[in-house]
Amino acid sequence: MSRLQRLPQLLVTISVVFLVISATLFAQPKEQDVLKAMVKATDFMMNTVSVNGGFVWKYTADLSDQWGEVPARKSMIWVQDPGTIGVGNMLLEAYKTTGDEQYLRYAKRIADALVWGQYPSGGWHYFIDFDMTGLRQWYDEVASKCWGWEEYYHYYGNCTYDDNVTSDATRYLLNLYMTTFDPTYRVPLIKALDFILESQYPNGGWPQRYPLKYDYPHDGHEDYTSFYTFNDNVIQGNIHLLIETWEKLGNEEYIKAAYRGMDFLIISQLASPQAGWGQQYDMDMNSAPARSYEPASVMPGQTAQCIEDLEIFYMITGNKKYLRGIPEAIEWLENSYLPDSDKSNDRVTHATFYELGTNKPLYAHREGTSIETGRYWIDYEPRNFPGHYGMQTRINVEAIKNEYERVNALTPEEAQAEYKAKKSTSERKREVEPETVKKLLDSMDNRGAWVEKLNVPDYIDLIHNPRKEFMGISTATYIKNMETLINYIENLKR
Repeated sequence: MSRLQRLPQLLVTISVVFLVISATLFAQPKEQDVLKAMVKATDFMMNTVSVNGGFVWKYTADLSDQWGEVPARKSMIWVQDPGTIGVGNMLLEAYKTTGDEQYLRYAKRIADALVWGQYPSGGWHYFIDFDMTGLRQWYDEVASKCWGWEEYYHYYGNCTYDDNVTSDATRYLLNLYMTTFDPTYRVPLIKALDFILESQYPNGGWPQRYPLKYDYPHDGHEDYTSFYTFNDNVIQGNIHLLIETWEKLGNEEYIKAAYRGMDFLIISQLASPQAGWGQQYDMDMNSAPARSYEPASVMPGQTAQCIEDLEIFYMITGNKKYLRGIPEAIEWLENSYLPDSDKSNDRVTHATFYELGTNKPLYAHREGTSIETGRYWIDYEPRNFPGHYGMQTRINVEAIKNEYERVNALTPEEAQAEYKAKKSTSERKREVEPETVKKLLDSMDNRGAWVEKLNVPDYIDLIHNPRKEFMGISTATYIKNMETLINYIENLKR
């Protein structure tokens, strides 16, 4: 075929390519449409869904019912992610990306809600209730019936570090203050930081809750909330917050407290041959029990986390003392693999808990249909687990060993340089496909809500009863979708 004969075919091919490119470009959401959708969604969440600027986790589509970690009153907002703090951090990011002052005003409204709910001592509870007159009744009729959510059984009237509640609220005030330098938010920020300093034990650890309480012993165990606590990032969360605060505000008391916290990881490592870490420790530095399904033990998951943190502490300080206990911890992990016959599936490698002294795997079990009729117990049987708390886990010991060898080979100068490089590297916005953005815009209802199929557990008996399914609004989905749209806008600017 001659060139002349091939020309019509070539022109057709070019035309098809042109049409495909044109269609793609035409389908790409425009910046103004995305910005408009972001405003619409945020106006709906802040002005219709929120209570005084704060949020719980899930709502029915008509907003007639709502849940945080457990069923919530209409007057409640949840501090912990993915609730109020998660929305606030996203709004600050939206403000920095778009320059729209409305996002900053909303971010301040969220801060105002947090400040309202800040305890006189300086910290926060899991939630804030704007109608305190009904709180005791809610604990009696709702929270104390949520079988398995033992942290809600009893109203302590103090603050918690569990699940980063107080550290994340403090960090949010820090981020807002560093964004605005508004002195209005410096006062509660310093109050929260003073709380963190005051609540630290002399040996560097922190309790789960503060001011200290001892009034809720249960199931044969003493009240564990005053114990030195790693569980759910209590100690590590405070350490990293204090480092960040020192870097931004410069008060030497913050970095001194952070160093004391770092050293607590060294002194809390258990003795060989079980040279790992427990989840919490009593005042005699013995690994201690907490909730009914959390026995005193050595924990592979907590050990892996402490190893990683110690490596980070070496990178921060350049002090090799933070690496010295790691080889023994790795050796314990290597000696604690489950036999294949005990594994619940082929992905797990270790039990969650190991008995002190014997190193036998420990397992929690549950029977009954409610708090009143049910019970938990601990034994060595590797089956019939409670269903809401993992009794076996996967630990990549080889990867842990390789990372330790890499970090240990760094000179102190190289380690600190690596830490500084990671701190100075700005987070790159992930690429977002136009089709993804278009789906988000199209799936928003006329109010500005993303309604989806959601579910929550049966809090009375989550094992035997089905989850409640409903069409609703998820605060986590709103945050995620807004972050996607923010990334898309940021990428358009590049």
